[in-house]
Amino acid sequence: MAYEIHDLAGYINWIYFFHAWGFQPRFASIADIHGCDACRAGWLAGFPTEERSKAAEAMQLHKEAMRMLNALDGSYKVYAVYRLMEANSDGDNLLLEGKTFPLLRQQNVSAGKLFLCLSDFVRPVSSGVVDTVGAFATTVDAEMEELYPDDGYRRLLVKTLAERLAEAAAEKMHEKIRKEVWGYAKDEMLTVKQMLHEEYQGIRPAVGYPSLPDMSVCFLLDELLDMGGIGIRLTENGMMQPHASVCGLMFAHPASHYFSVGKIDEEQLADYARRRGYALEEMRKYLTGNLE
Repeated sequence: MAYEIHDLAGYINWIYFFHAWGFQPRFASIADIHGCDACRAGWLAGFPTEERSKAAEAMQLHKEAMRMLNALDGSYKVYAVYRLMEANSDGDNLLLEGKTFPLLRQQNVSAGKLFLCLSDFVRPVSSGVVDTVGAFATTVDAEMEELYPDDGYRRLLVKTLAERLAEAAAEKMHEKIRKEVWGYAKDEMLTVKQMLHEEYQGIRPAVGYPSLPDMSVCFLLDELLDMGGIGIRLTENGMMQPHASVCGLMFAHPASHYFSVGKIDEEQLADYARRRGYALEEMRKYLTGNLE
């Protein structure tokens, strides 16, 4: 599916946009303010005197970001692909329509529960009941990231907006899946702000995030989704191009929540490498940040 930029602007999480530019989250509230001069002046006046210069910078940055979105709209699109699959768990593996999808289990406590793994949120194969798991990917037009080669500021502005647009597409797509396609949350009535605060049922962990830290998982998702169909290509290390791309899994279990795998030991690394079909040292390079 393809999204127009104006369809996604309302789903942008501006906190992360401003973070990329070195602003604290409180400055992102400019995105919630009406664009009239009086509202903007009132917002600015709400900051302590010593922060108003920084707030004014944030205000100008947001203004220029909105102008850039308008300039990009109509010339570039954002793309998404998803797949809902029959699924079960088998220990630390997901079984997705005949394919084994290995996962990592944490070795510390999270939310009062011991040693969580994403497979815990899927019915075990021993139950005899088939469950569902979703996979997704989103990306921007590759040409978008190449704009303004001789203008460092505008080039960075486009790149940081492109990243937010890829995430916004995942947010909008996930909303449609929950309410219509998968349909497990047909009565959901959340505002975009509530969605950005992850108040919906289920989770959407992306590759590279704490519960799904192994970038080589992109190769598995590519087999399931054919991400090349929306313009995503993978480097030899599993990094996605365009850079403004997101891929991951979707779970519907009411108790599912985000967590961090954290540090793993050599024993789990060896077990995971075996399940992934990788040599130990090859697997190690993908999980350097998770090794004790």
